[in-house]
Amino acid sequence: MRTMMSCALTVALMMTTVGCQQKVKTGIDVLAERNFAPLVGKRVGLITNPTGITRDMRSTVDVLNAADNVNLVALYGPEHGVRGDQHAGDHVDDASDPVTGLPVYSLYGKTRKPTPEMLAGIDMFVFDIQDIGSRSYTFISTMAVAMEAAAENNIEFVVLDRPNPCTGNRVEGRPLDLKYQSFVGHLPIPYVHGMTVGELAQMINGEGWLPGGKQCKLTVIPMKGWKRGMTFDKTGLPWVPPSPHVPRADSSLFYAATGIMGELGVVSEGVGYPLPFELIGAPFMDAEKFSAEMNNADLPGVSFRPIHYKPYYGSAKEEICHGAQIYITDPAQAPLTDIQFCAMDYVRTHHPDHPLYTGKRDKMFDKVTGTNLMREAFLAGKPITEIRKIWHDGETQFRKDRAKYLLY
Repeated sequence: MRTMMSCALTVALMMTTVGCQQKVKTGIDVLAERNFAPLVGKRVGLITNPTGITRDMRSTVDVLNAADNVNLVALYGPEHGVRGDQHAGDHVDDASDPVTGLPVYSLYGKTRKPTPEMLAGIDMFVFDIQDIGSRSYTFISTMAVAMEAAAENNIEFVVLDRPNPCTGNRVEGRPLDLKYQSFVGHLPIPYVHGMTVGELAQMINGEGWLPGGKQCKLTVIPMKGWKRGMTFDKTGLPWVPPSPHVPRADSSLFYAATGIMGELGVVSEGVGYPLPFELIGAPFMDAEKFSAEMNNADLPGVSFRPIHYKPYYGSAKEEICHGAQIYITDPAQAPLTDIQFCAMDYVRTHHPDHPLYTGKRDKMFDKVTGTNLMREAFLAGKPITEIRKIWHDGETQFRKDRAKYLLY
């Protein structure tokens, strides 16, 4: 009887778990349902990587290549490459896809923007990549410059939409000042923008953000079943790591929480350890004191636990770091991006012999924050309350500006 009750409870729990998940269909699944109609009669170039998959984990490359009514003629790879076989930041060379034999053009090598030579023989781009919701993640920069090339060369642009794992409600950080435009900050949007790639493509087009205010002929294939407040685990979709240090969907939240700070190379964010972006520490820090101060900071929905760890590359390579592990206890309330600025404030006040700004990575920090105001505020000794206000300036206006481009 006990065994039968146990089995019944297990089945009930499984049914509850399944019931909590929505059967979200991404753009590629919706496109397949429509028998690829928007692509028929077109010579298609696909911009994708391993995250471009169907619900049943078939590669978008292979799905389009196998479709009788789709003429897939070329592949285009962002950072990490079409098949995900390149390390972060490494230049990717043109090649031939080992599975399909199609030519693969790199959009993270000698050029980030497709050249006319790369575009010869295609009249439609299809973009299918899982983004993580932070401005500095380069996939949305790839999309923007590809849209630019499409507008200049009269090529249609189709976006197969996917969820934002930071949800569609979270907006954090001042919009990027275009004086600091780079590939880790290409668009005048907040650091955490709360938009899907399809919505963002519509905003790029509609706001005239392409050079000269040009527009490309854009089509977005929306998802079915996705809602703005939905966390990725509620979608029922498989998560494919878009890069090695974003192994889980919630890694996107931690990336937003520590990735900016990590650019300075003074404090470790856990990259090079099995908890990338989930840690904050350094050889010179006191784990207990730091964790206590972070727990006393104005950071609702977040807790910190002392930890000691040894990353295997980065600024603290093979040194024992002392710091804190981040626990996001209430994602809806947690001010993710503020976590790193509070940590930086701790280093500034408790370890002045370890300056945050050394001149080596200052420019990169400005590019990622999208302004010089944050660095200048830290250097001027402004209180963390004021620094956080500087960071969040412009969010309300952005929410208003983006409203007409939202699909969900």
